[in-house]
Amino acid sequence: MTKILLIDDDEKLGELLSTFFDRFDLDLKVAHDPERGLGMLAAEEPDLVILDVMLPGQDGFEVCRTIRKTSSVPIIMLTARGEVTDRIVGLEIGADDYMPKPFEPRELVARIQNVLRRSSVSKPAGQQLSYEGLEVDLERRSARLDGEQLELTTMEYQLLALFAGNPGQTFTRDEILNELRGIDAQLFSRSVDILVSRLRQKLGDTSKQARFIKTVWGTGYVFVAQELST
Repeated sequence: MTKILLIDDDEKLGELLSTFFDRFDLDLKVAHDPERGLGMLAAEEPDLVILDVMLPGQDGFEVCRTIRKTSSVPIIMLTARGEVTDRIVGLEIGADDYMPKPFEPRELVARIQNVLRRSSVSKPAGQQLSYEGLEVDLERRSARLDGEQLELTTMEYQLLALFAGNPGQTFTRDEILNELRGIDAQLFSRSVDILVSRLRQKLGDTSKQARFIKTVWGTGYVFVAQELST
């Protein structure tokens, strides 16, 4: 069964989802506070984390930042406020999807399945993309920058694979949204800019010096790294 970790202080929600998830072969583990949740994350190694924004002690944004320091596990964030600003912040710090409360459990299951499907899309076995200072392993779904492993979220990895697999091709924001098929459509092109900004930061790119991803003003983005001959 697919293992899901819910970090939410609403005990009734945990009970409801646990029963409902059984129908879809989803094994739900529940933590009602951040400290317990982070401990269970290390012990249980879940396939996906559902993380509430409003938590005792520290909010879900801070918990998400803590998780992203050591793990690329997919994260779906929940919030009772449902404001676009909250969703933007969630994407900026590494969440893979966002759901406002209250919600239908079946919709949450659909979003879980969608995020997990995106994170496990198969690529041709053994295919590796090599550029000056950067290696993208499409089989292992990993990347190395100057010999060091990159810690990427599901969406960040997919964006990097899209760019690295199509060097020199300019992608508009709409084309990126269509290719990734996962960013909340209500955020429109702003979400693409946030995602690209996060990826650039991890690649060490700056607005003045683009080693890998260059902005094509008025159009979108293009991958400009020097490909290594094989």
